[in-house]
Order: sequence, then C-alpha cells, then structure tokens
Amino acid sequence: MASVDMGTLDKLQKVLGTFDENINILTRELGVTAHVDGTTVRFEGEEEGIAAAVAESLLKVIAAGEEIDLSRILYCISLAREGNSQEIEDVMKGVVAITAKGKPVKCKTVGQKKYVEAVKKNTITFGVGPAGTGKTYLAVSLAVAAYKAKEVERIILTRPAVEAGEKLGFLPGDLQTKVDPYLRPLYDALQELFGPETYAKLMEKGTIEVAPLAYMRGRTLSDAFVILDEAQNATREQMKMFLTRLGEGSKMVVTGDLTQTDLPDGKKSGLLHAVKILDGIEDIAVCKLSERDVVRHPLVSRIVKAYEREEGKRKKEERS
Repeated sequence: MASVDMGTLDKLQKVLGTFDENINILTRELGVTAHVDGTTVRFEGEEEGIAAAVAESLLKVIAAGEEIDLSRILYCISLAREGNSQEIEDVMKGVVAITAKGKPVKCKTVGQKKYVEAVKKNTITFGVGPAGTGKTYLAVSLAVAAYKAKEVERIILTRPAVEAGEKLGFLPGDLQTKVDPYLRPLYDALQELFGPETYAKLMEKGTIEVAPLAYMRGRTLSDAFVILDEAQNATREQMKMFLTRLGEGSKMVVTGDLTQTDLPDGKKSGLLHAVKILDGIEDIAVCKLSERDVVRHPLVSRIVKAYEREEGKRKKEERS
C-alpha cells in the first residue's frame, strides 16, 4: 500500500476535489482504491505507486497556485507512468505573461515549457503541433511580455487567408472587415492580455498590427515580435517571403498544424518545407508539440490521437 500525507486538510480537500471528483478520476484511470486517514491518502492496487506519485504531483500543482482539473490529472498520470513526475514542478516555474485581469499565464506541459524556452532563446522559432497545444496563445503571450519589457517596439501578427485565396477584394467591406474572420483568434488573445481599452489604443497607434500574410510582401520587419499563425496554409513561396522579412531587433514565431492544411490540391505546405530545410540552423528552433500537450478538453487529445493513428495506417497502406 502506498500513501501520501497531504499536510493540511485544505490541501487534502483540493486534491480530493469537489465531491471527491479528482480522486475518483485518479482511481478510475489507474484501477486502484483510495482510503483517507486524517490528512493521509492510502492507495491500494497494481498501480498504487503510480497513484501516489500522481498525488504528490497534484500537491505541487496546488503549491504553484494552479487548479486541478481533468486534463491536469491525466497529464500527471502520463508523467508518472514514464517516471517523470518531478517534471511537473519545473513546468509550472516561471510566468510567461500576466493577463489584463492579473492572471498569470504559465506553461502546463513539458512540451509547452520547451517551446517557450526556445522562443526566448532563438530569433526564429517554429511551433508545430495539433490544435489545443497552446502554440498561438503562448506565442502571443510572449509577444506581449516582450513589448511590456520594451524588448520590441511593436507586435505584428499575420495568418494566410487561404479560404479567400487572393480574392479578398471580392468580399464586402474594407480590408479590416475582410480579414477579421481569419484573425479573430489573435484578436481574442491580445484583448485578454492587454485588456480591451489598451488593445484598442495600441491598434489605433499601429503598435499592434494584425494583417493577412499577403500584406507582408516587400516589407522589412524591424524591432518587432512577429507571429505567423496557421502557417501550414502558407505556400513555400509565401513562407520564404515571410521569413526574409526579418529585420534588426526582431523575433519571429511560426505556428501551425501540419495535419490541418487547407491549401488547394497541388500546393505544398511552406511550413513542412521550412521545418525540413531549416531545422538545425543556429538561432532557429523547431519545437514539435504532440497530443500530450493538448490543454483543451481531454477528449481533444484523444481525437488527435485517433486521427494520427488513421493517418499512420493510411500511409502504411500506401507504401504496401
């Protein structure tokens, strides 16, 4: 039987969860039973050692001021099964940024932590991975933090408007109205981090610029934190054009999901090409996130894994 002393009744309650929700998830996932004796939780079953390690990890989550939820419990279980429970503490060290409401933005997985460290260390960073891994939000958070620290003078965010091709002119309204639907996730992240009023002022001054990728052509982007989002929808030509816009004092982050390319048939993803030819070049980092780094509903991670299995099966059949 493995046991963990929670220290205080308050910590015990947080680990157990409302109506024992957290501990029930833990015991169900690992097939163990749990018994509470004072502030000590005792686990019994084949994976009792894993359960105790997860409980210790959850105590570290609480100590870091973070909340325990289903995705966090499942992630702690995966780390414990690999013998890497100690990594959960390192993941939560440090704050990426502070939202307008004073909430700290922190990494939630080892993959996210490596991604953030890579962005801070390198001039150009590629963040490649499935939906829900925090690629875009963490990049925007780092951009806001860099601006507030006066490391850059402006923030530039761009996405390929693939669905409209190069025919934005056929859409009603001015340029901003035409591209807003494609850039909405970036707007939402900026407003949460700056607050609506500050965000509006910075947009008006041109300190924050959000525009489609096509409008980057012919420019030199200096003293800026530049983010290219949904980069899997950029062509090889567009990717080369974007990367060569880099100017003095700037940092670039390129994010995308190679499994969700919307390019027309016959068009090759510029993100896939760039990752292949630029990986290993000094001052350029390629960070690959996986379904383990998904921080949305846990079901998203399972959906991603199912699609990856299907894709692997399809490729195997094509080769045979």
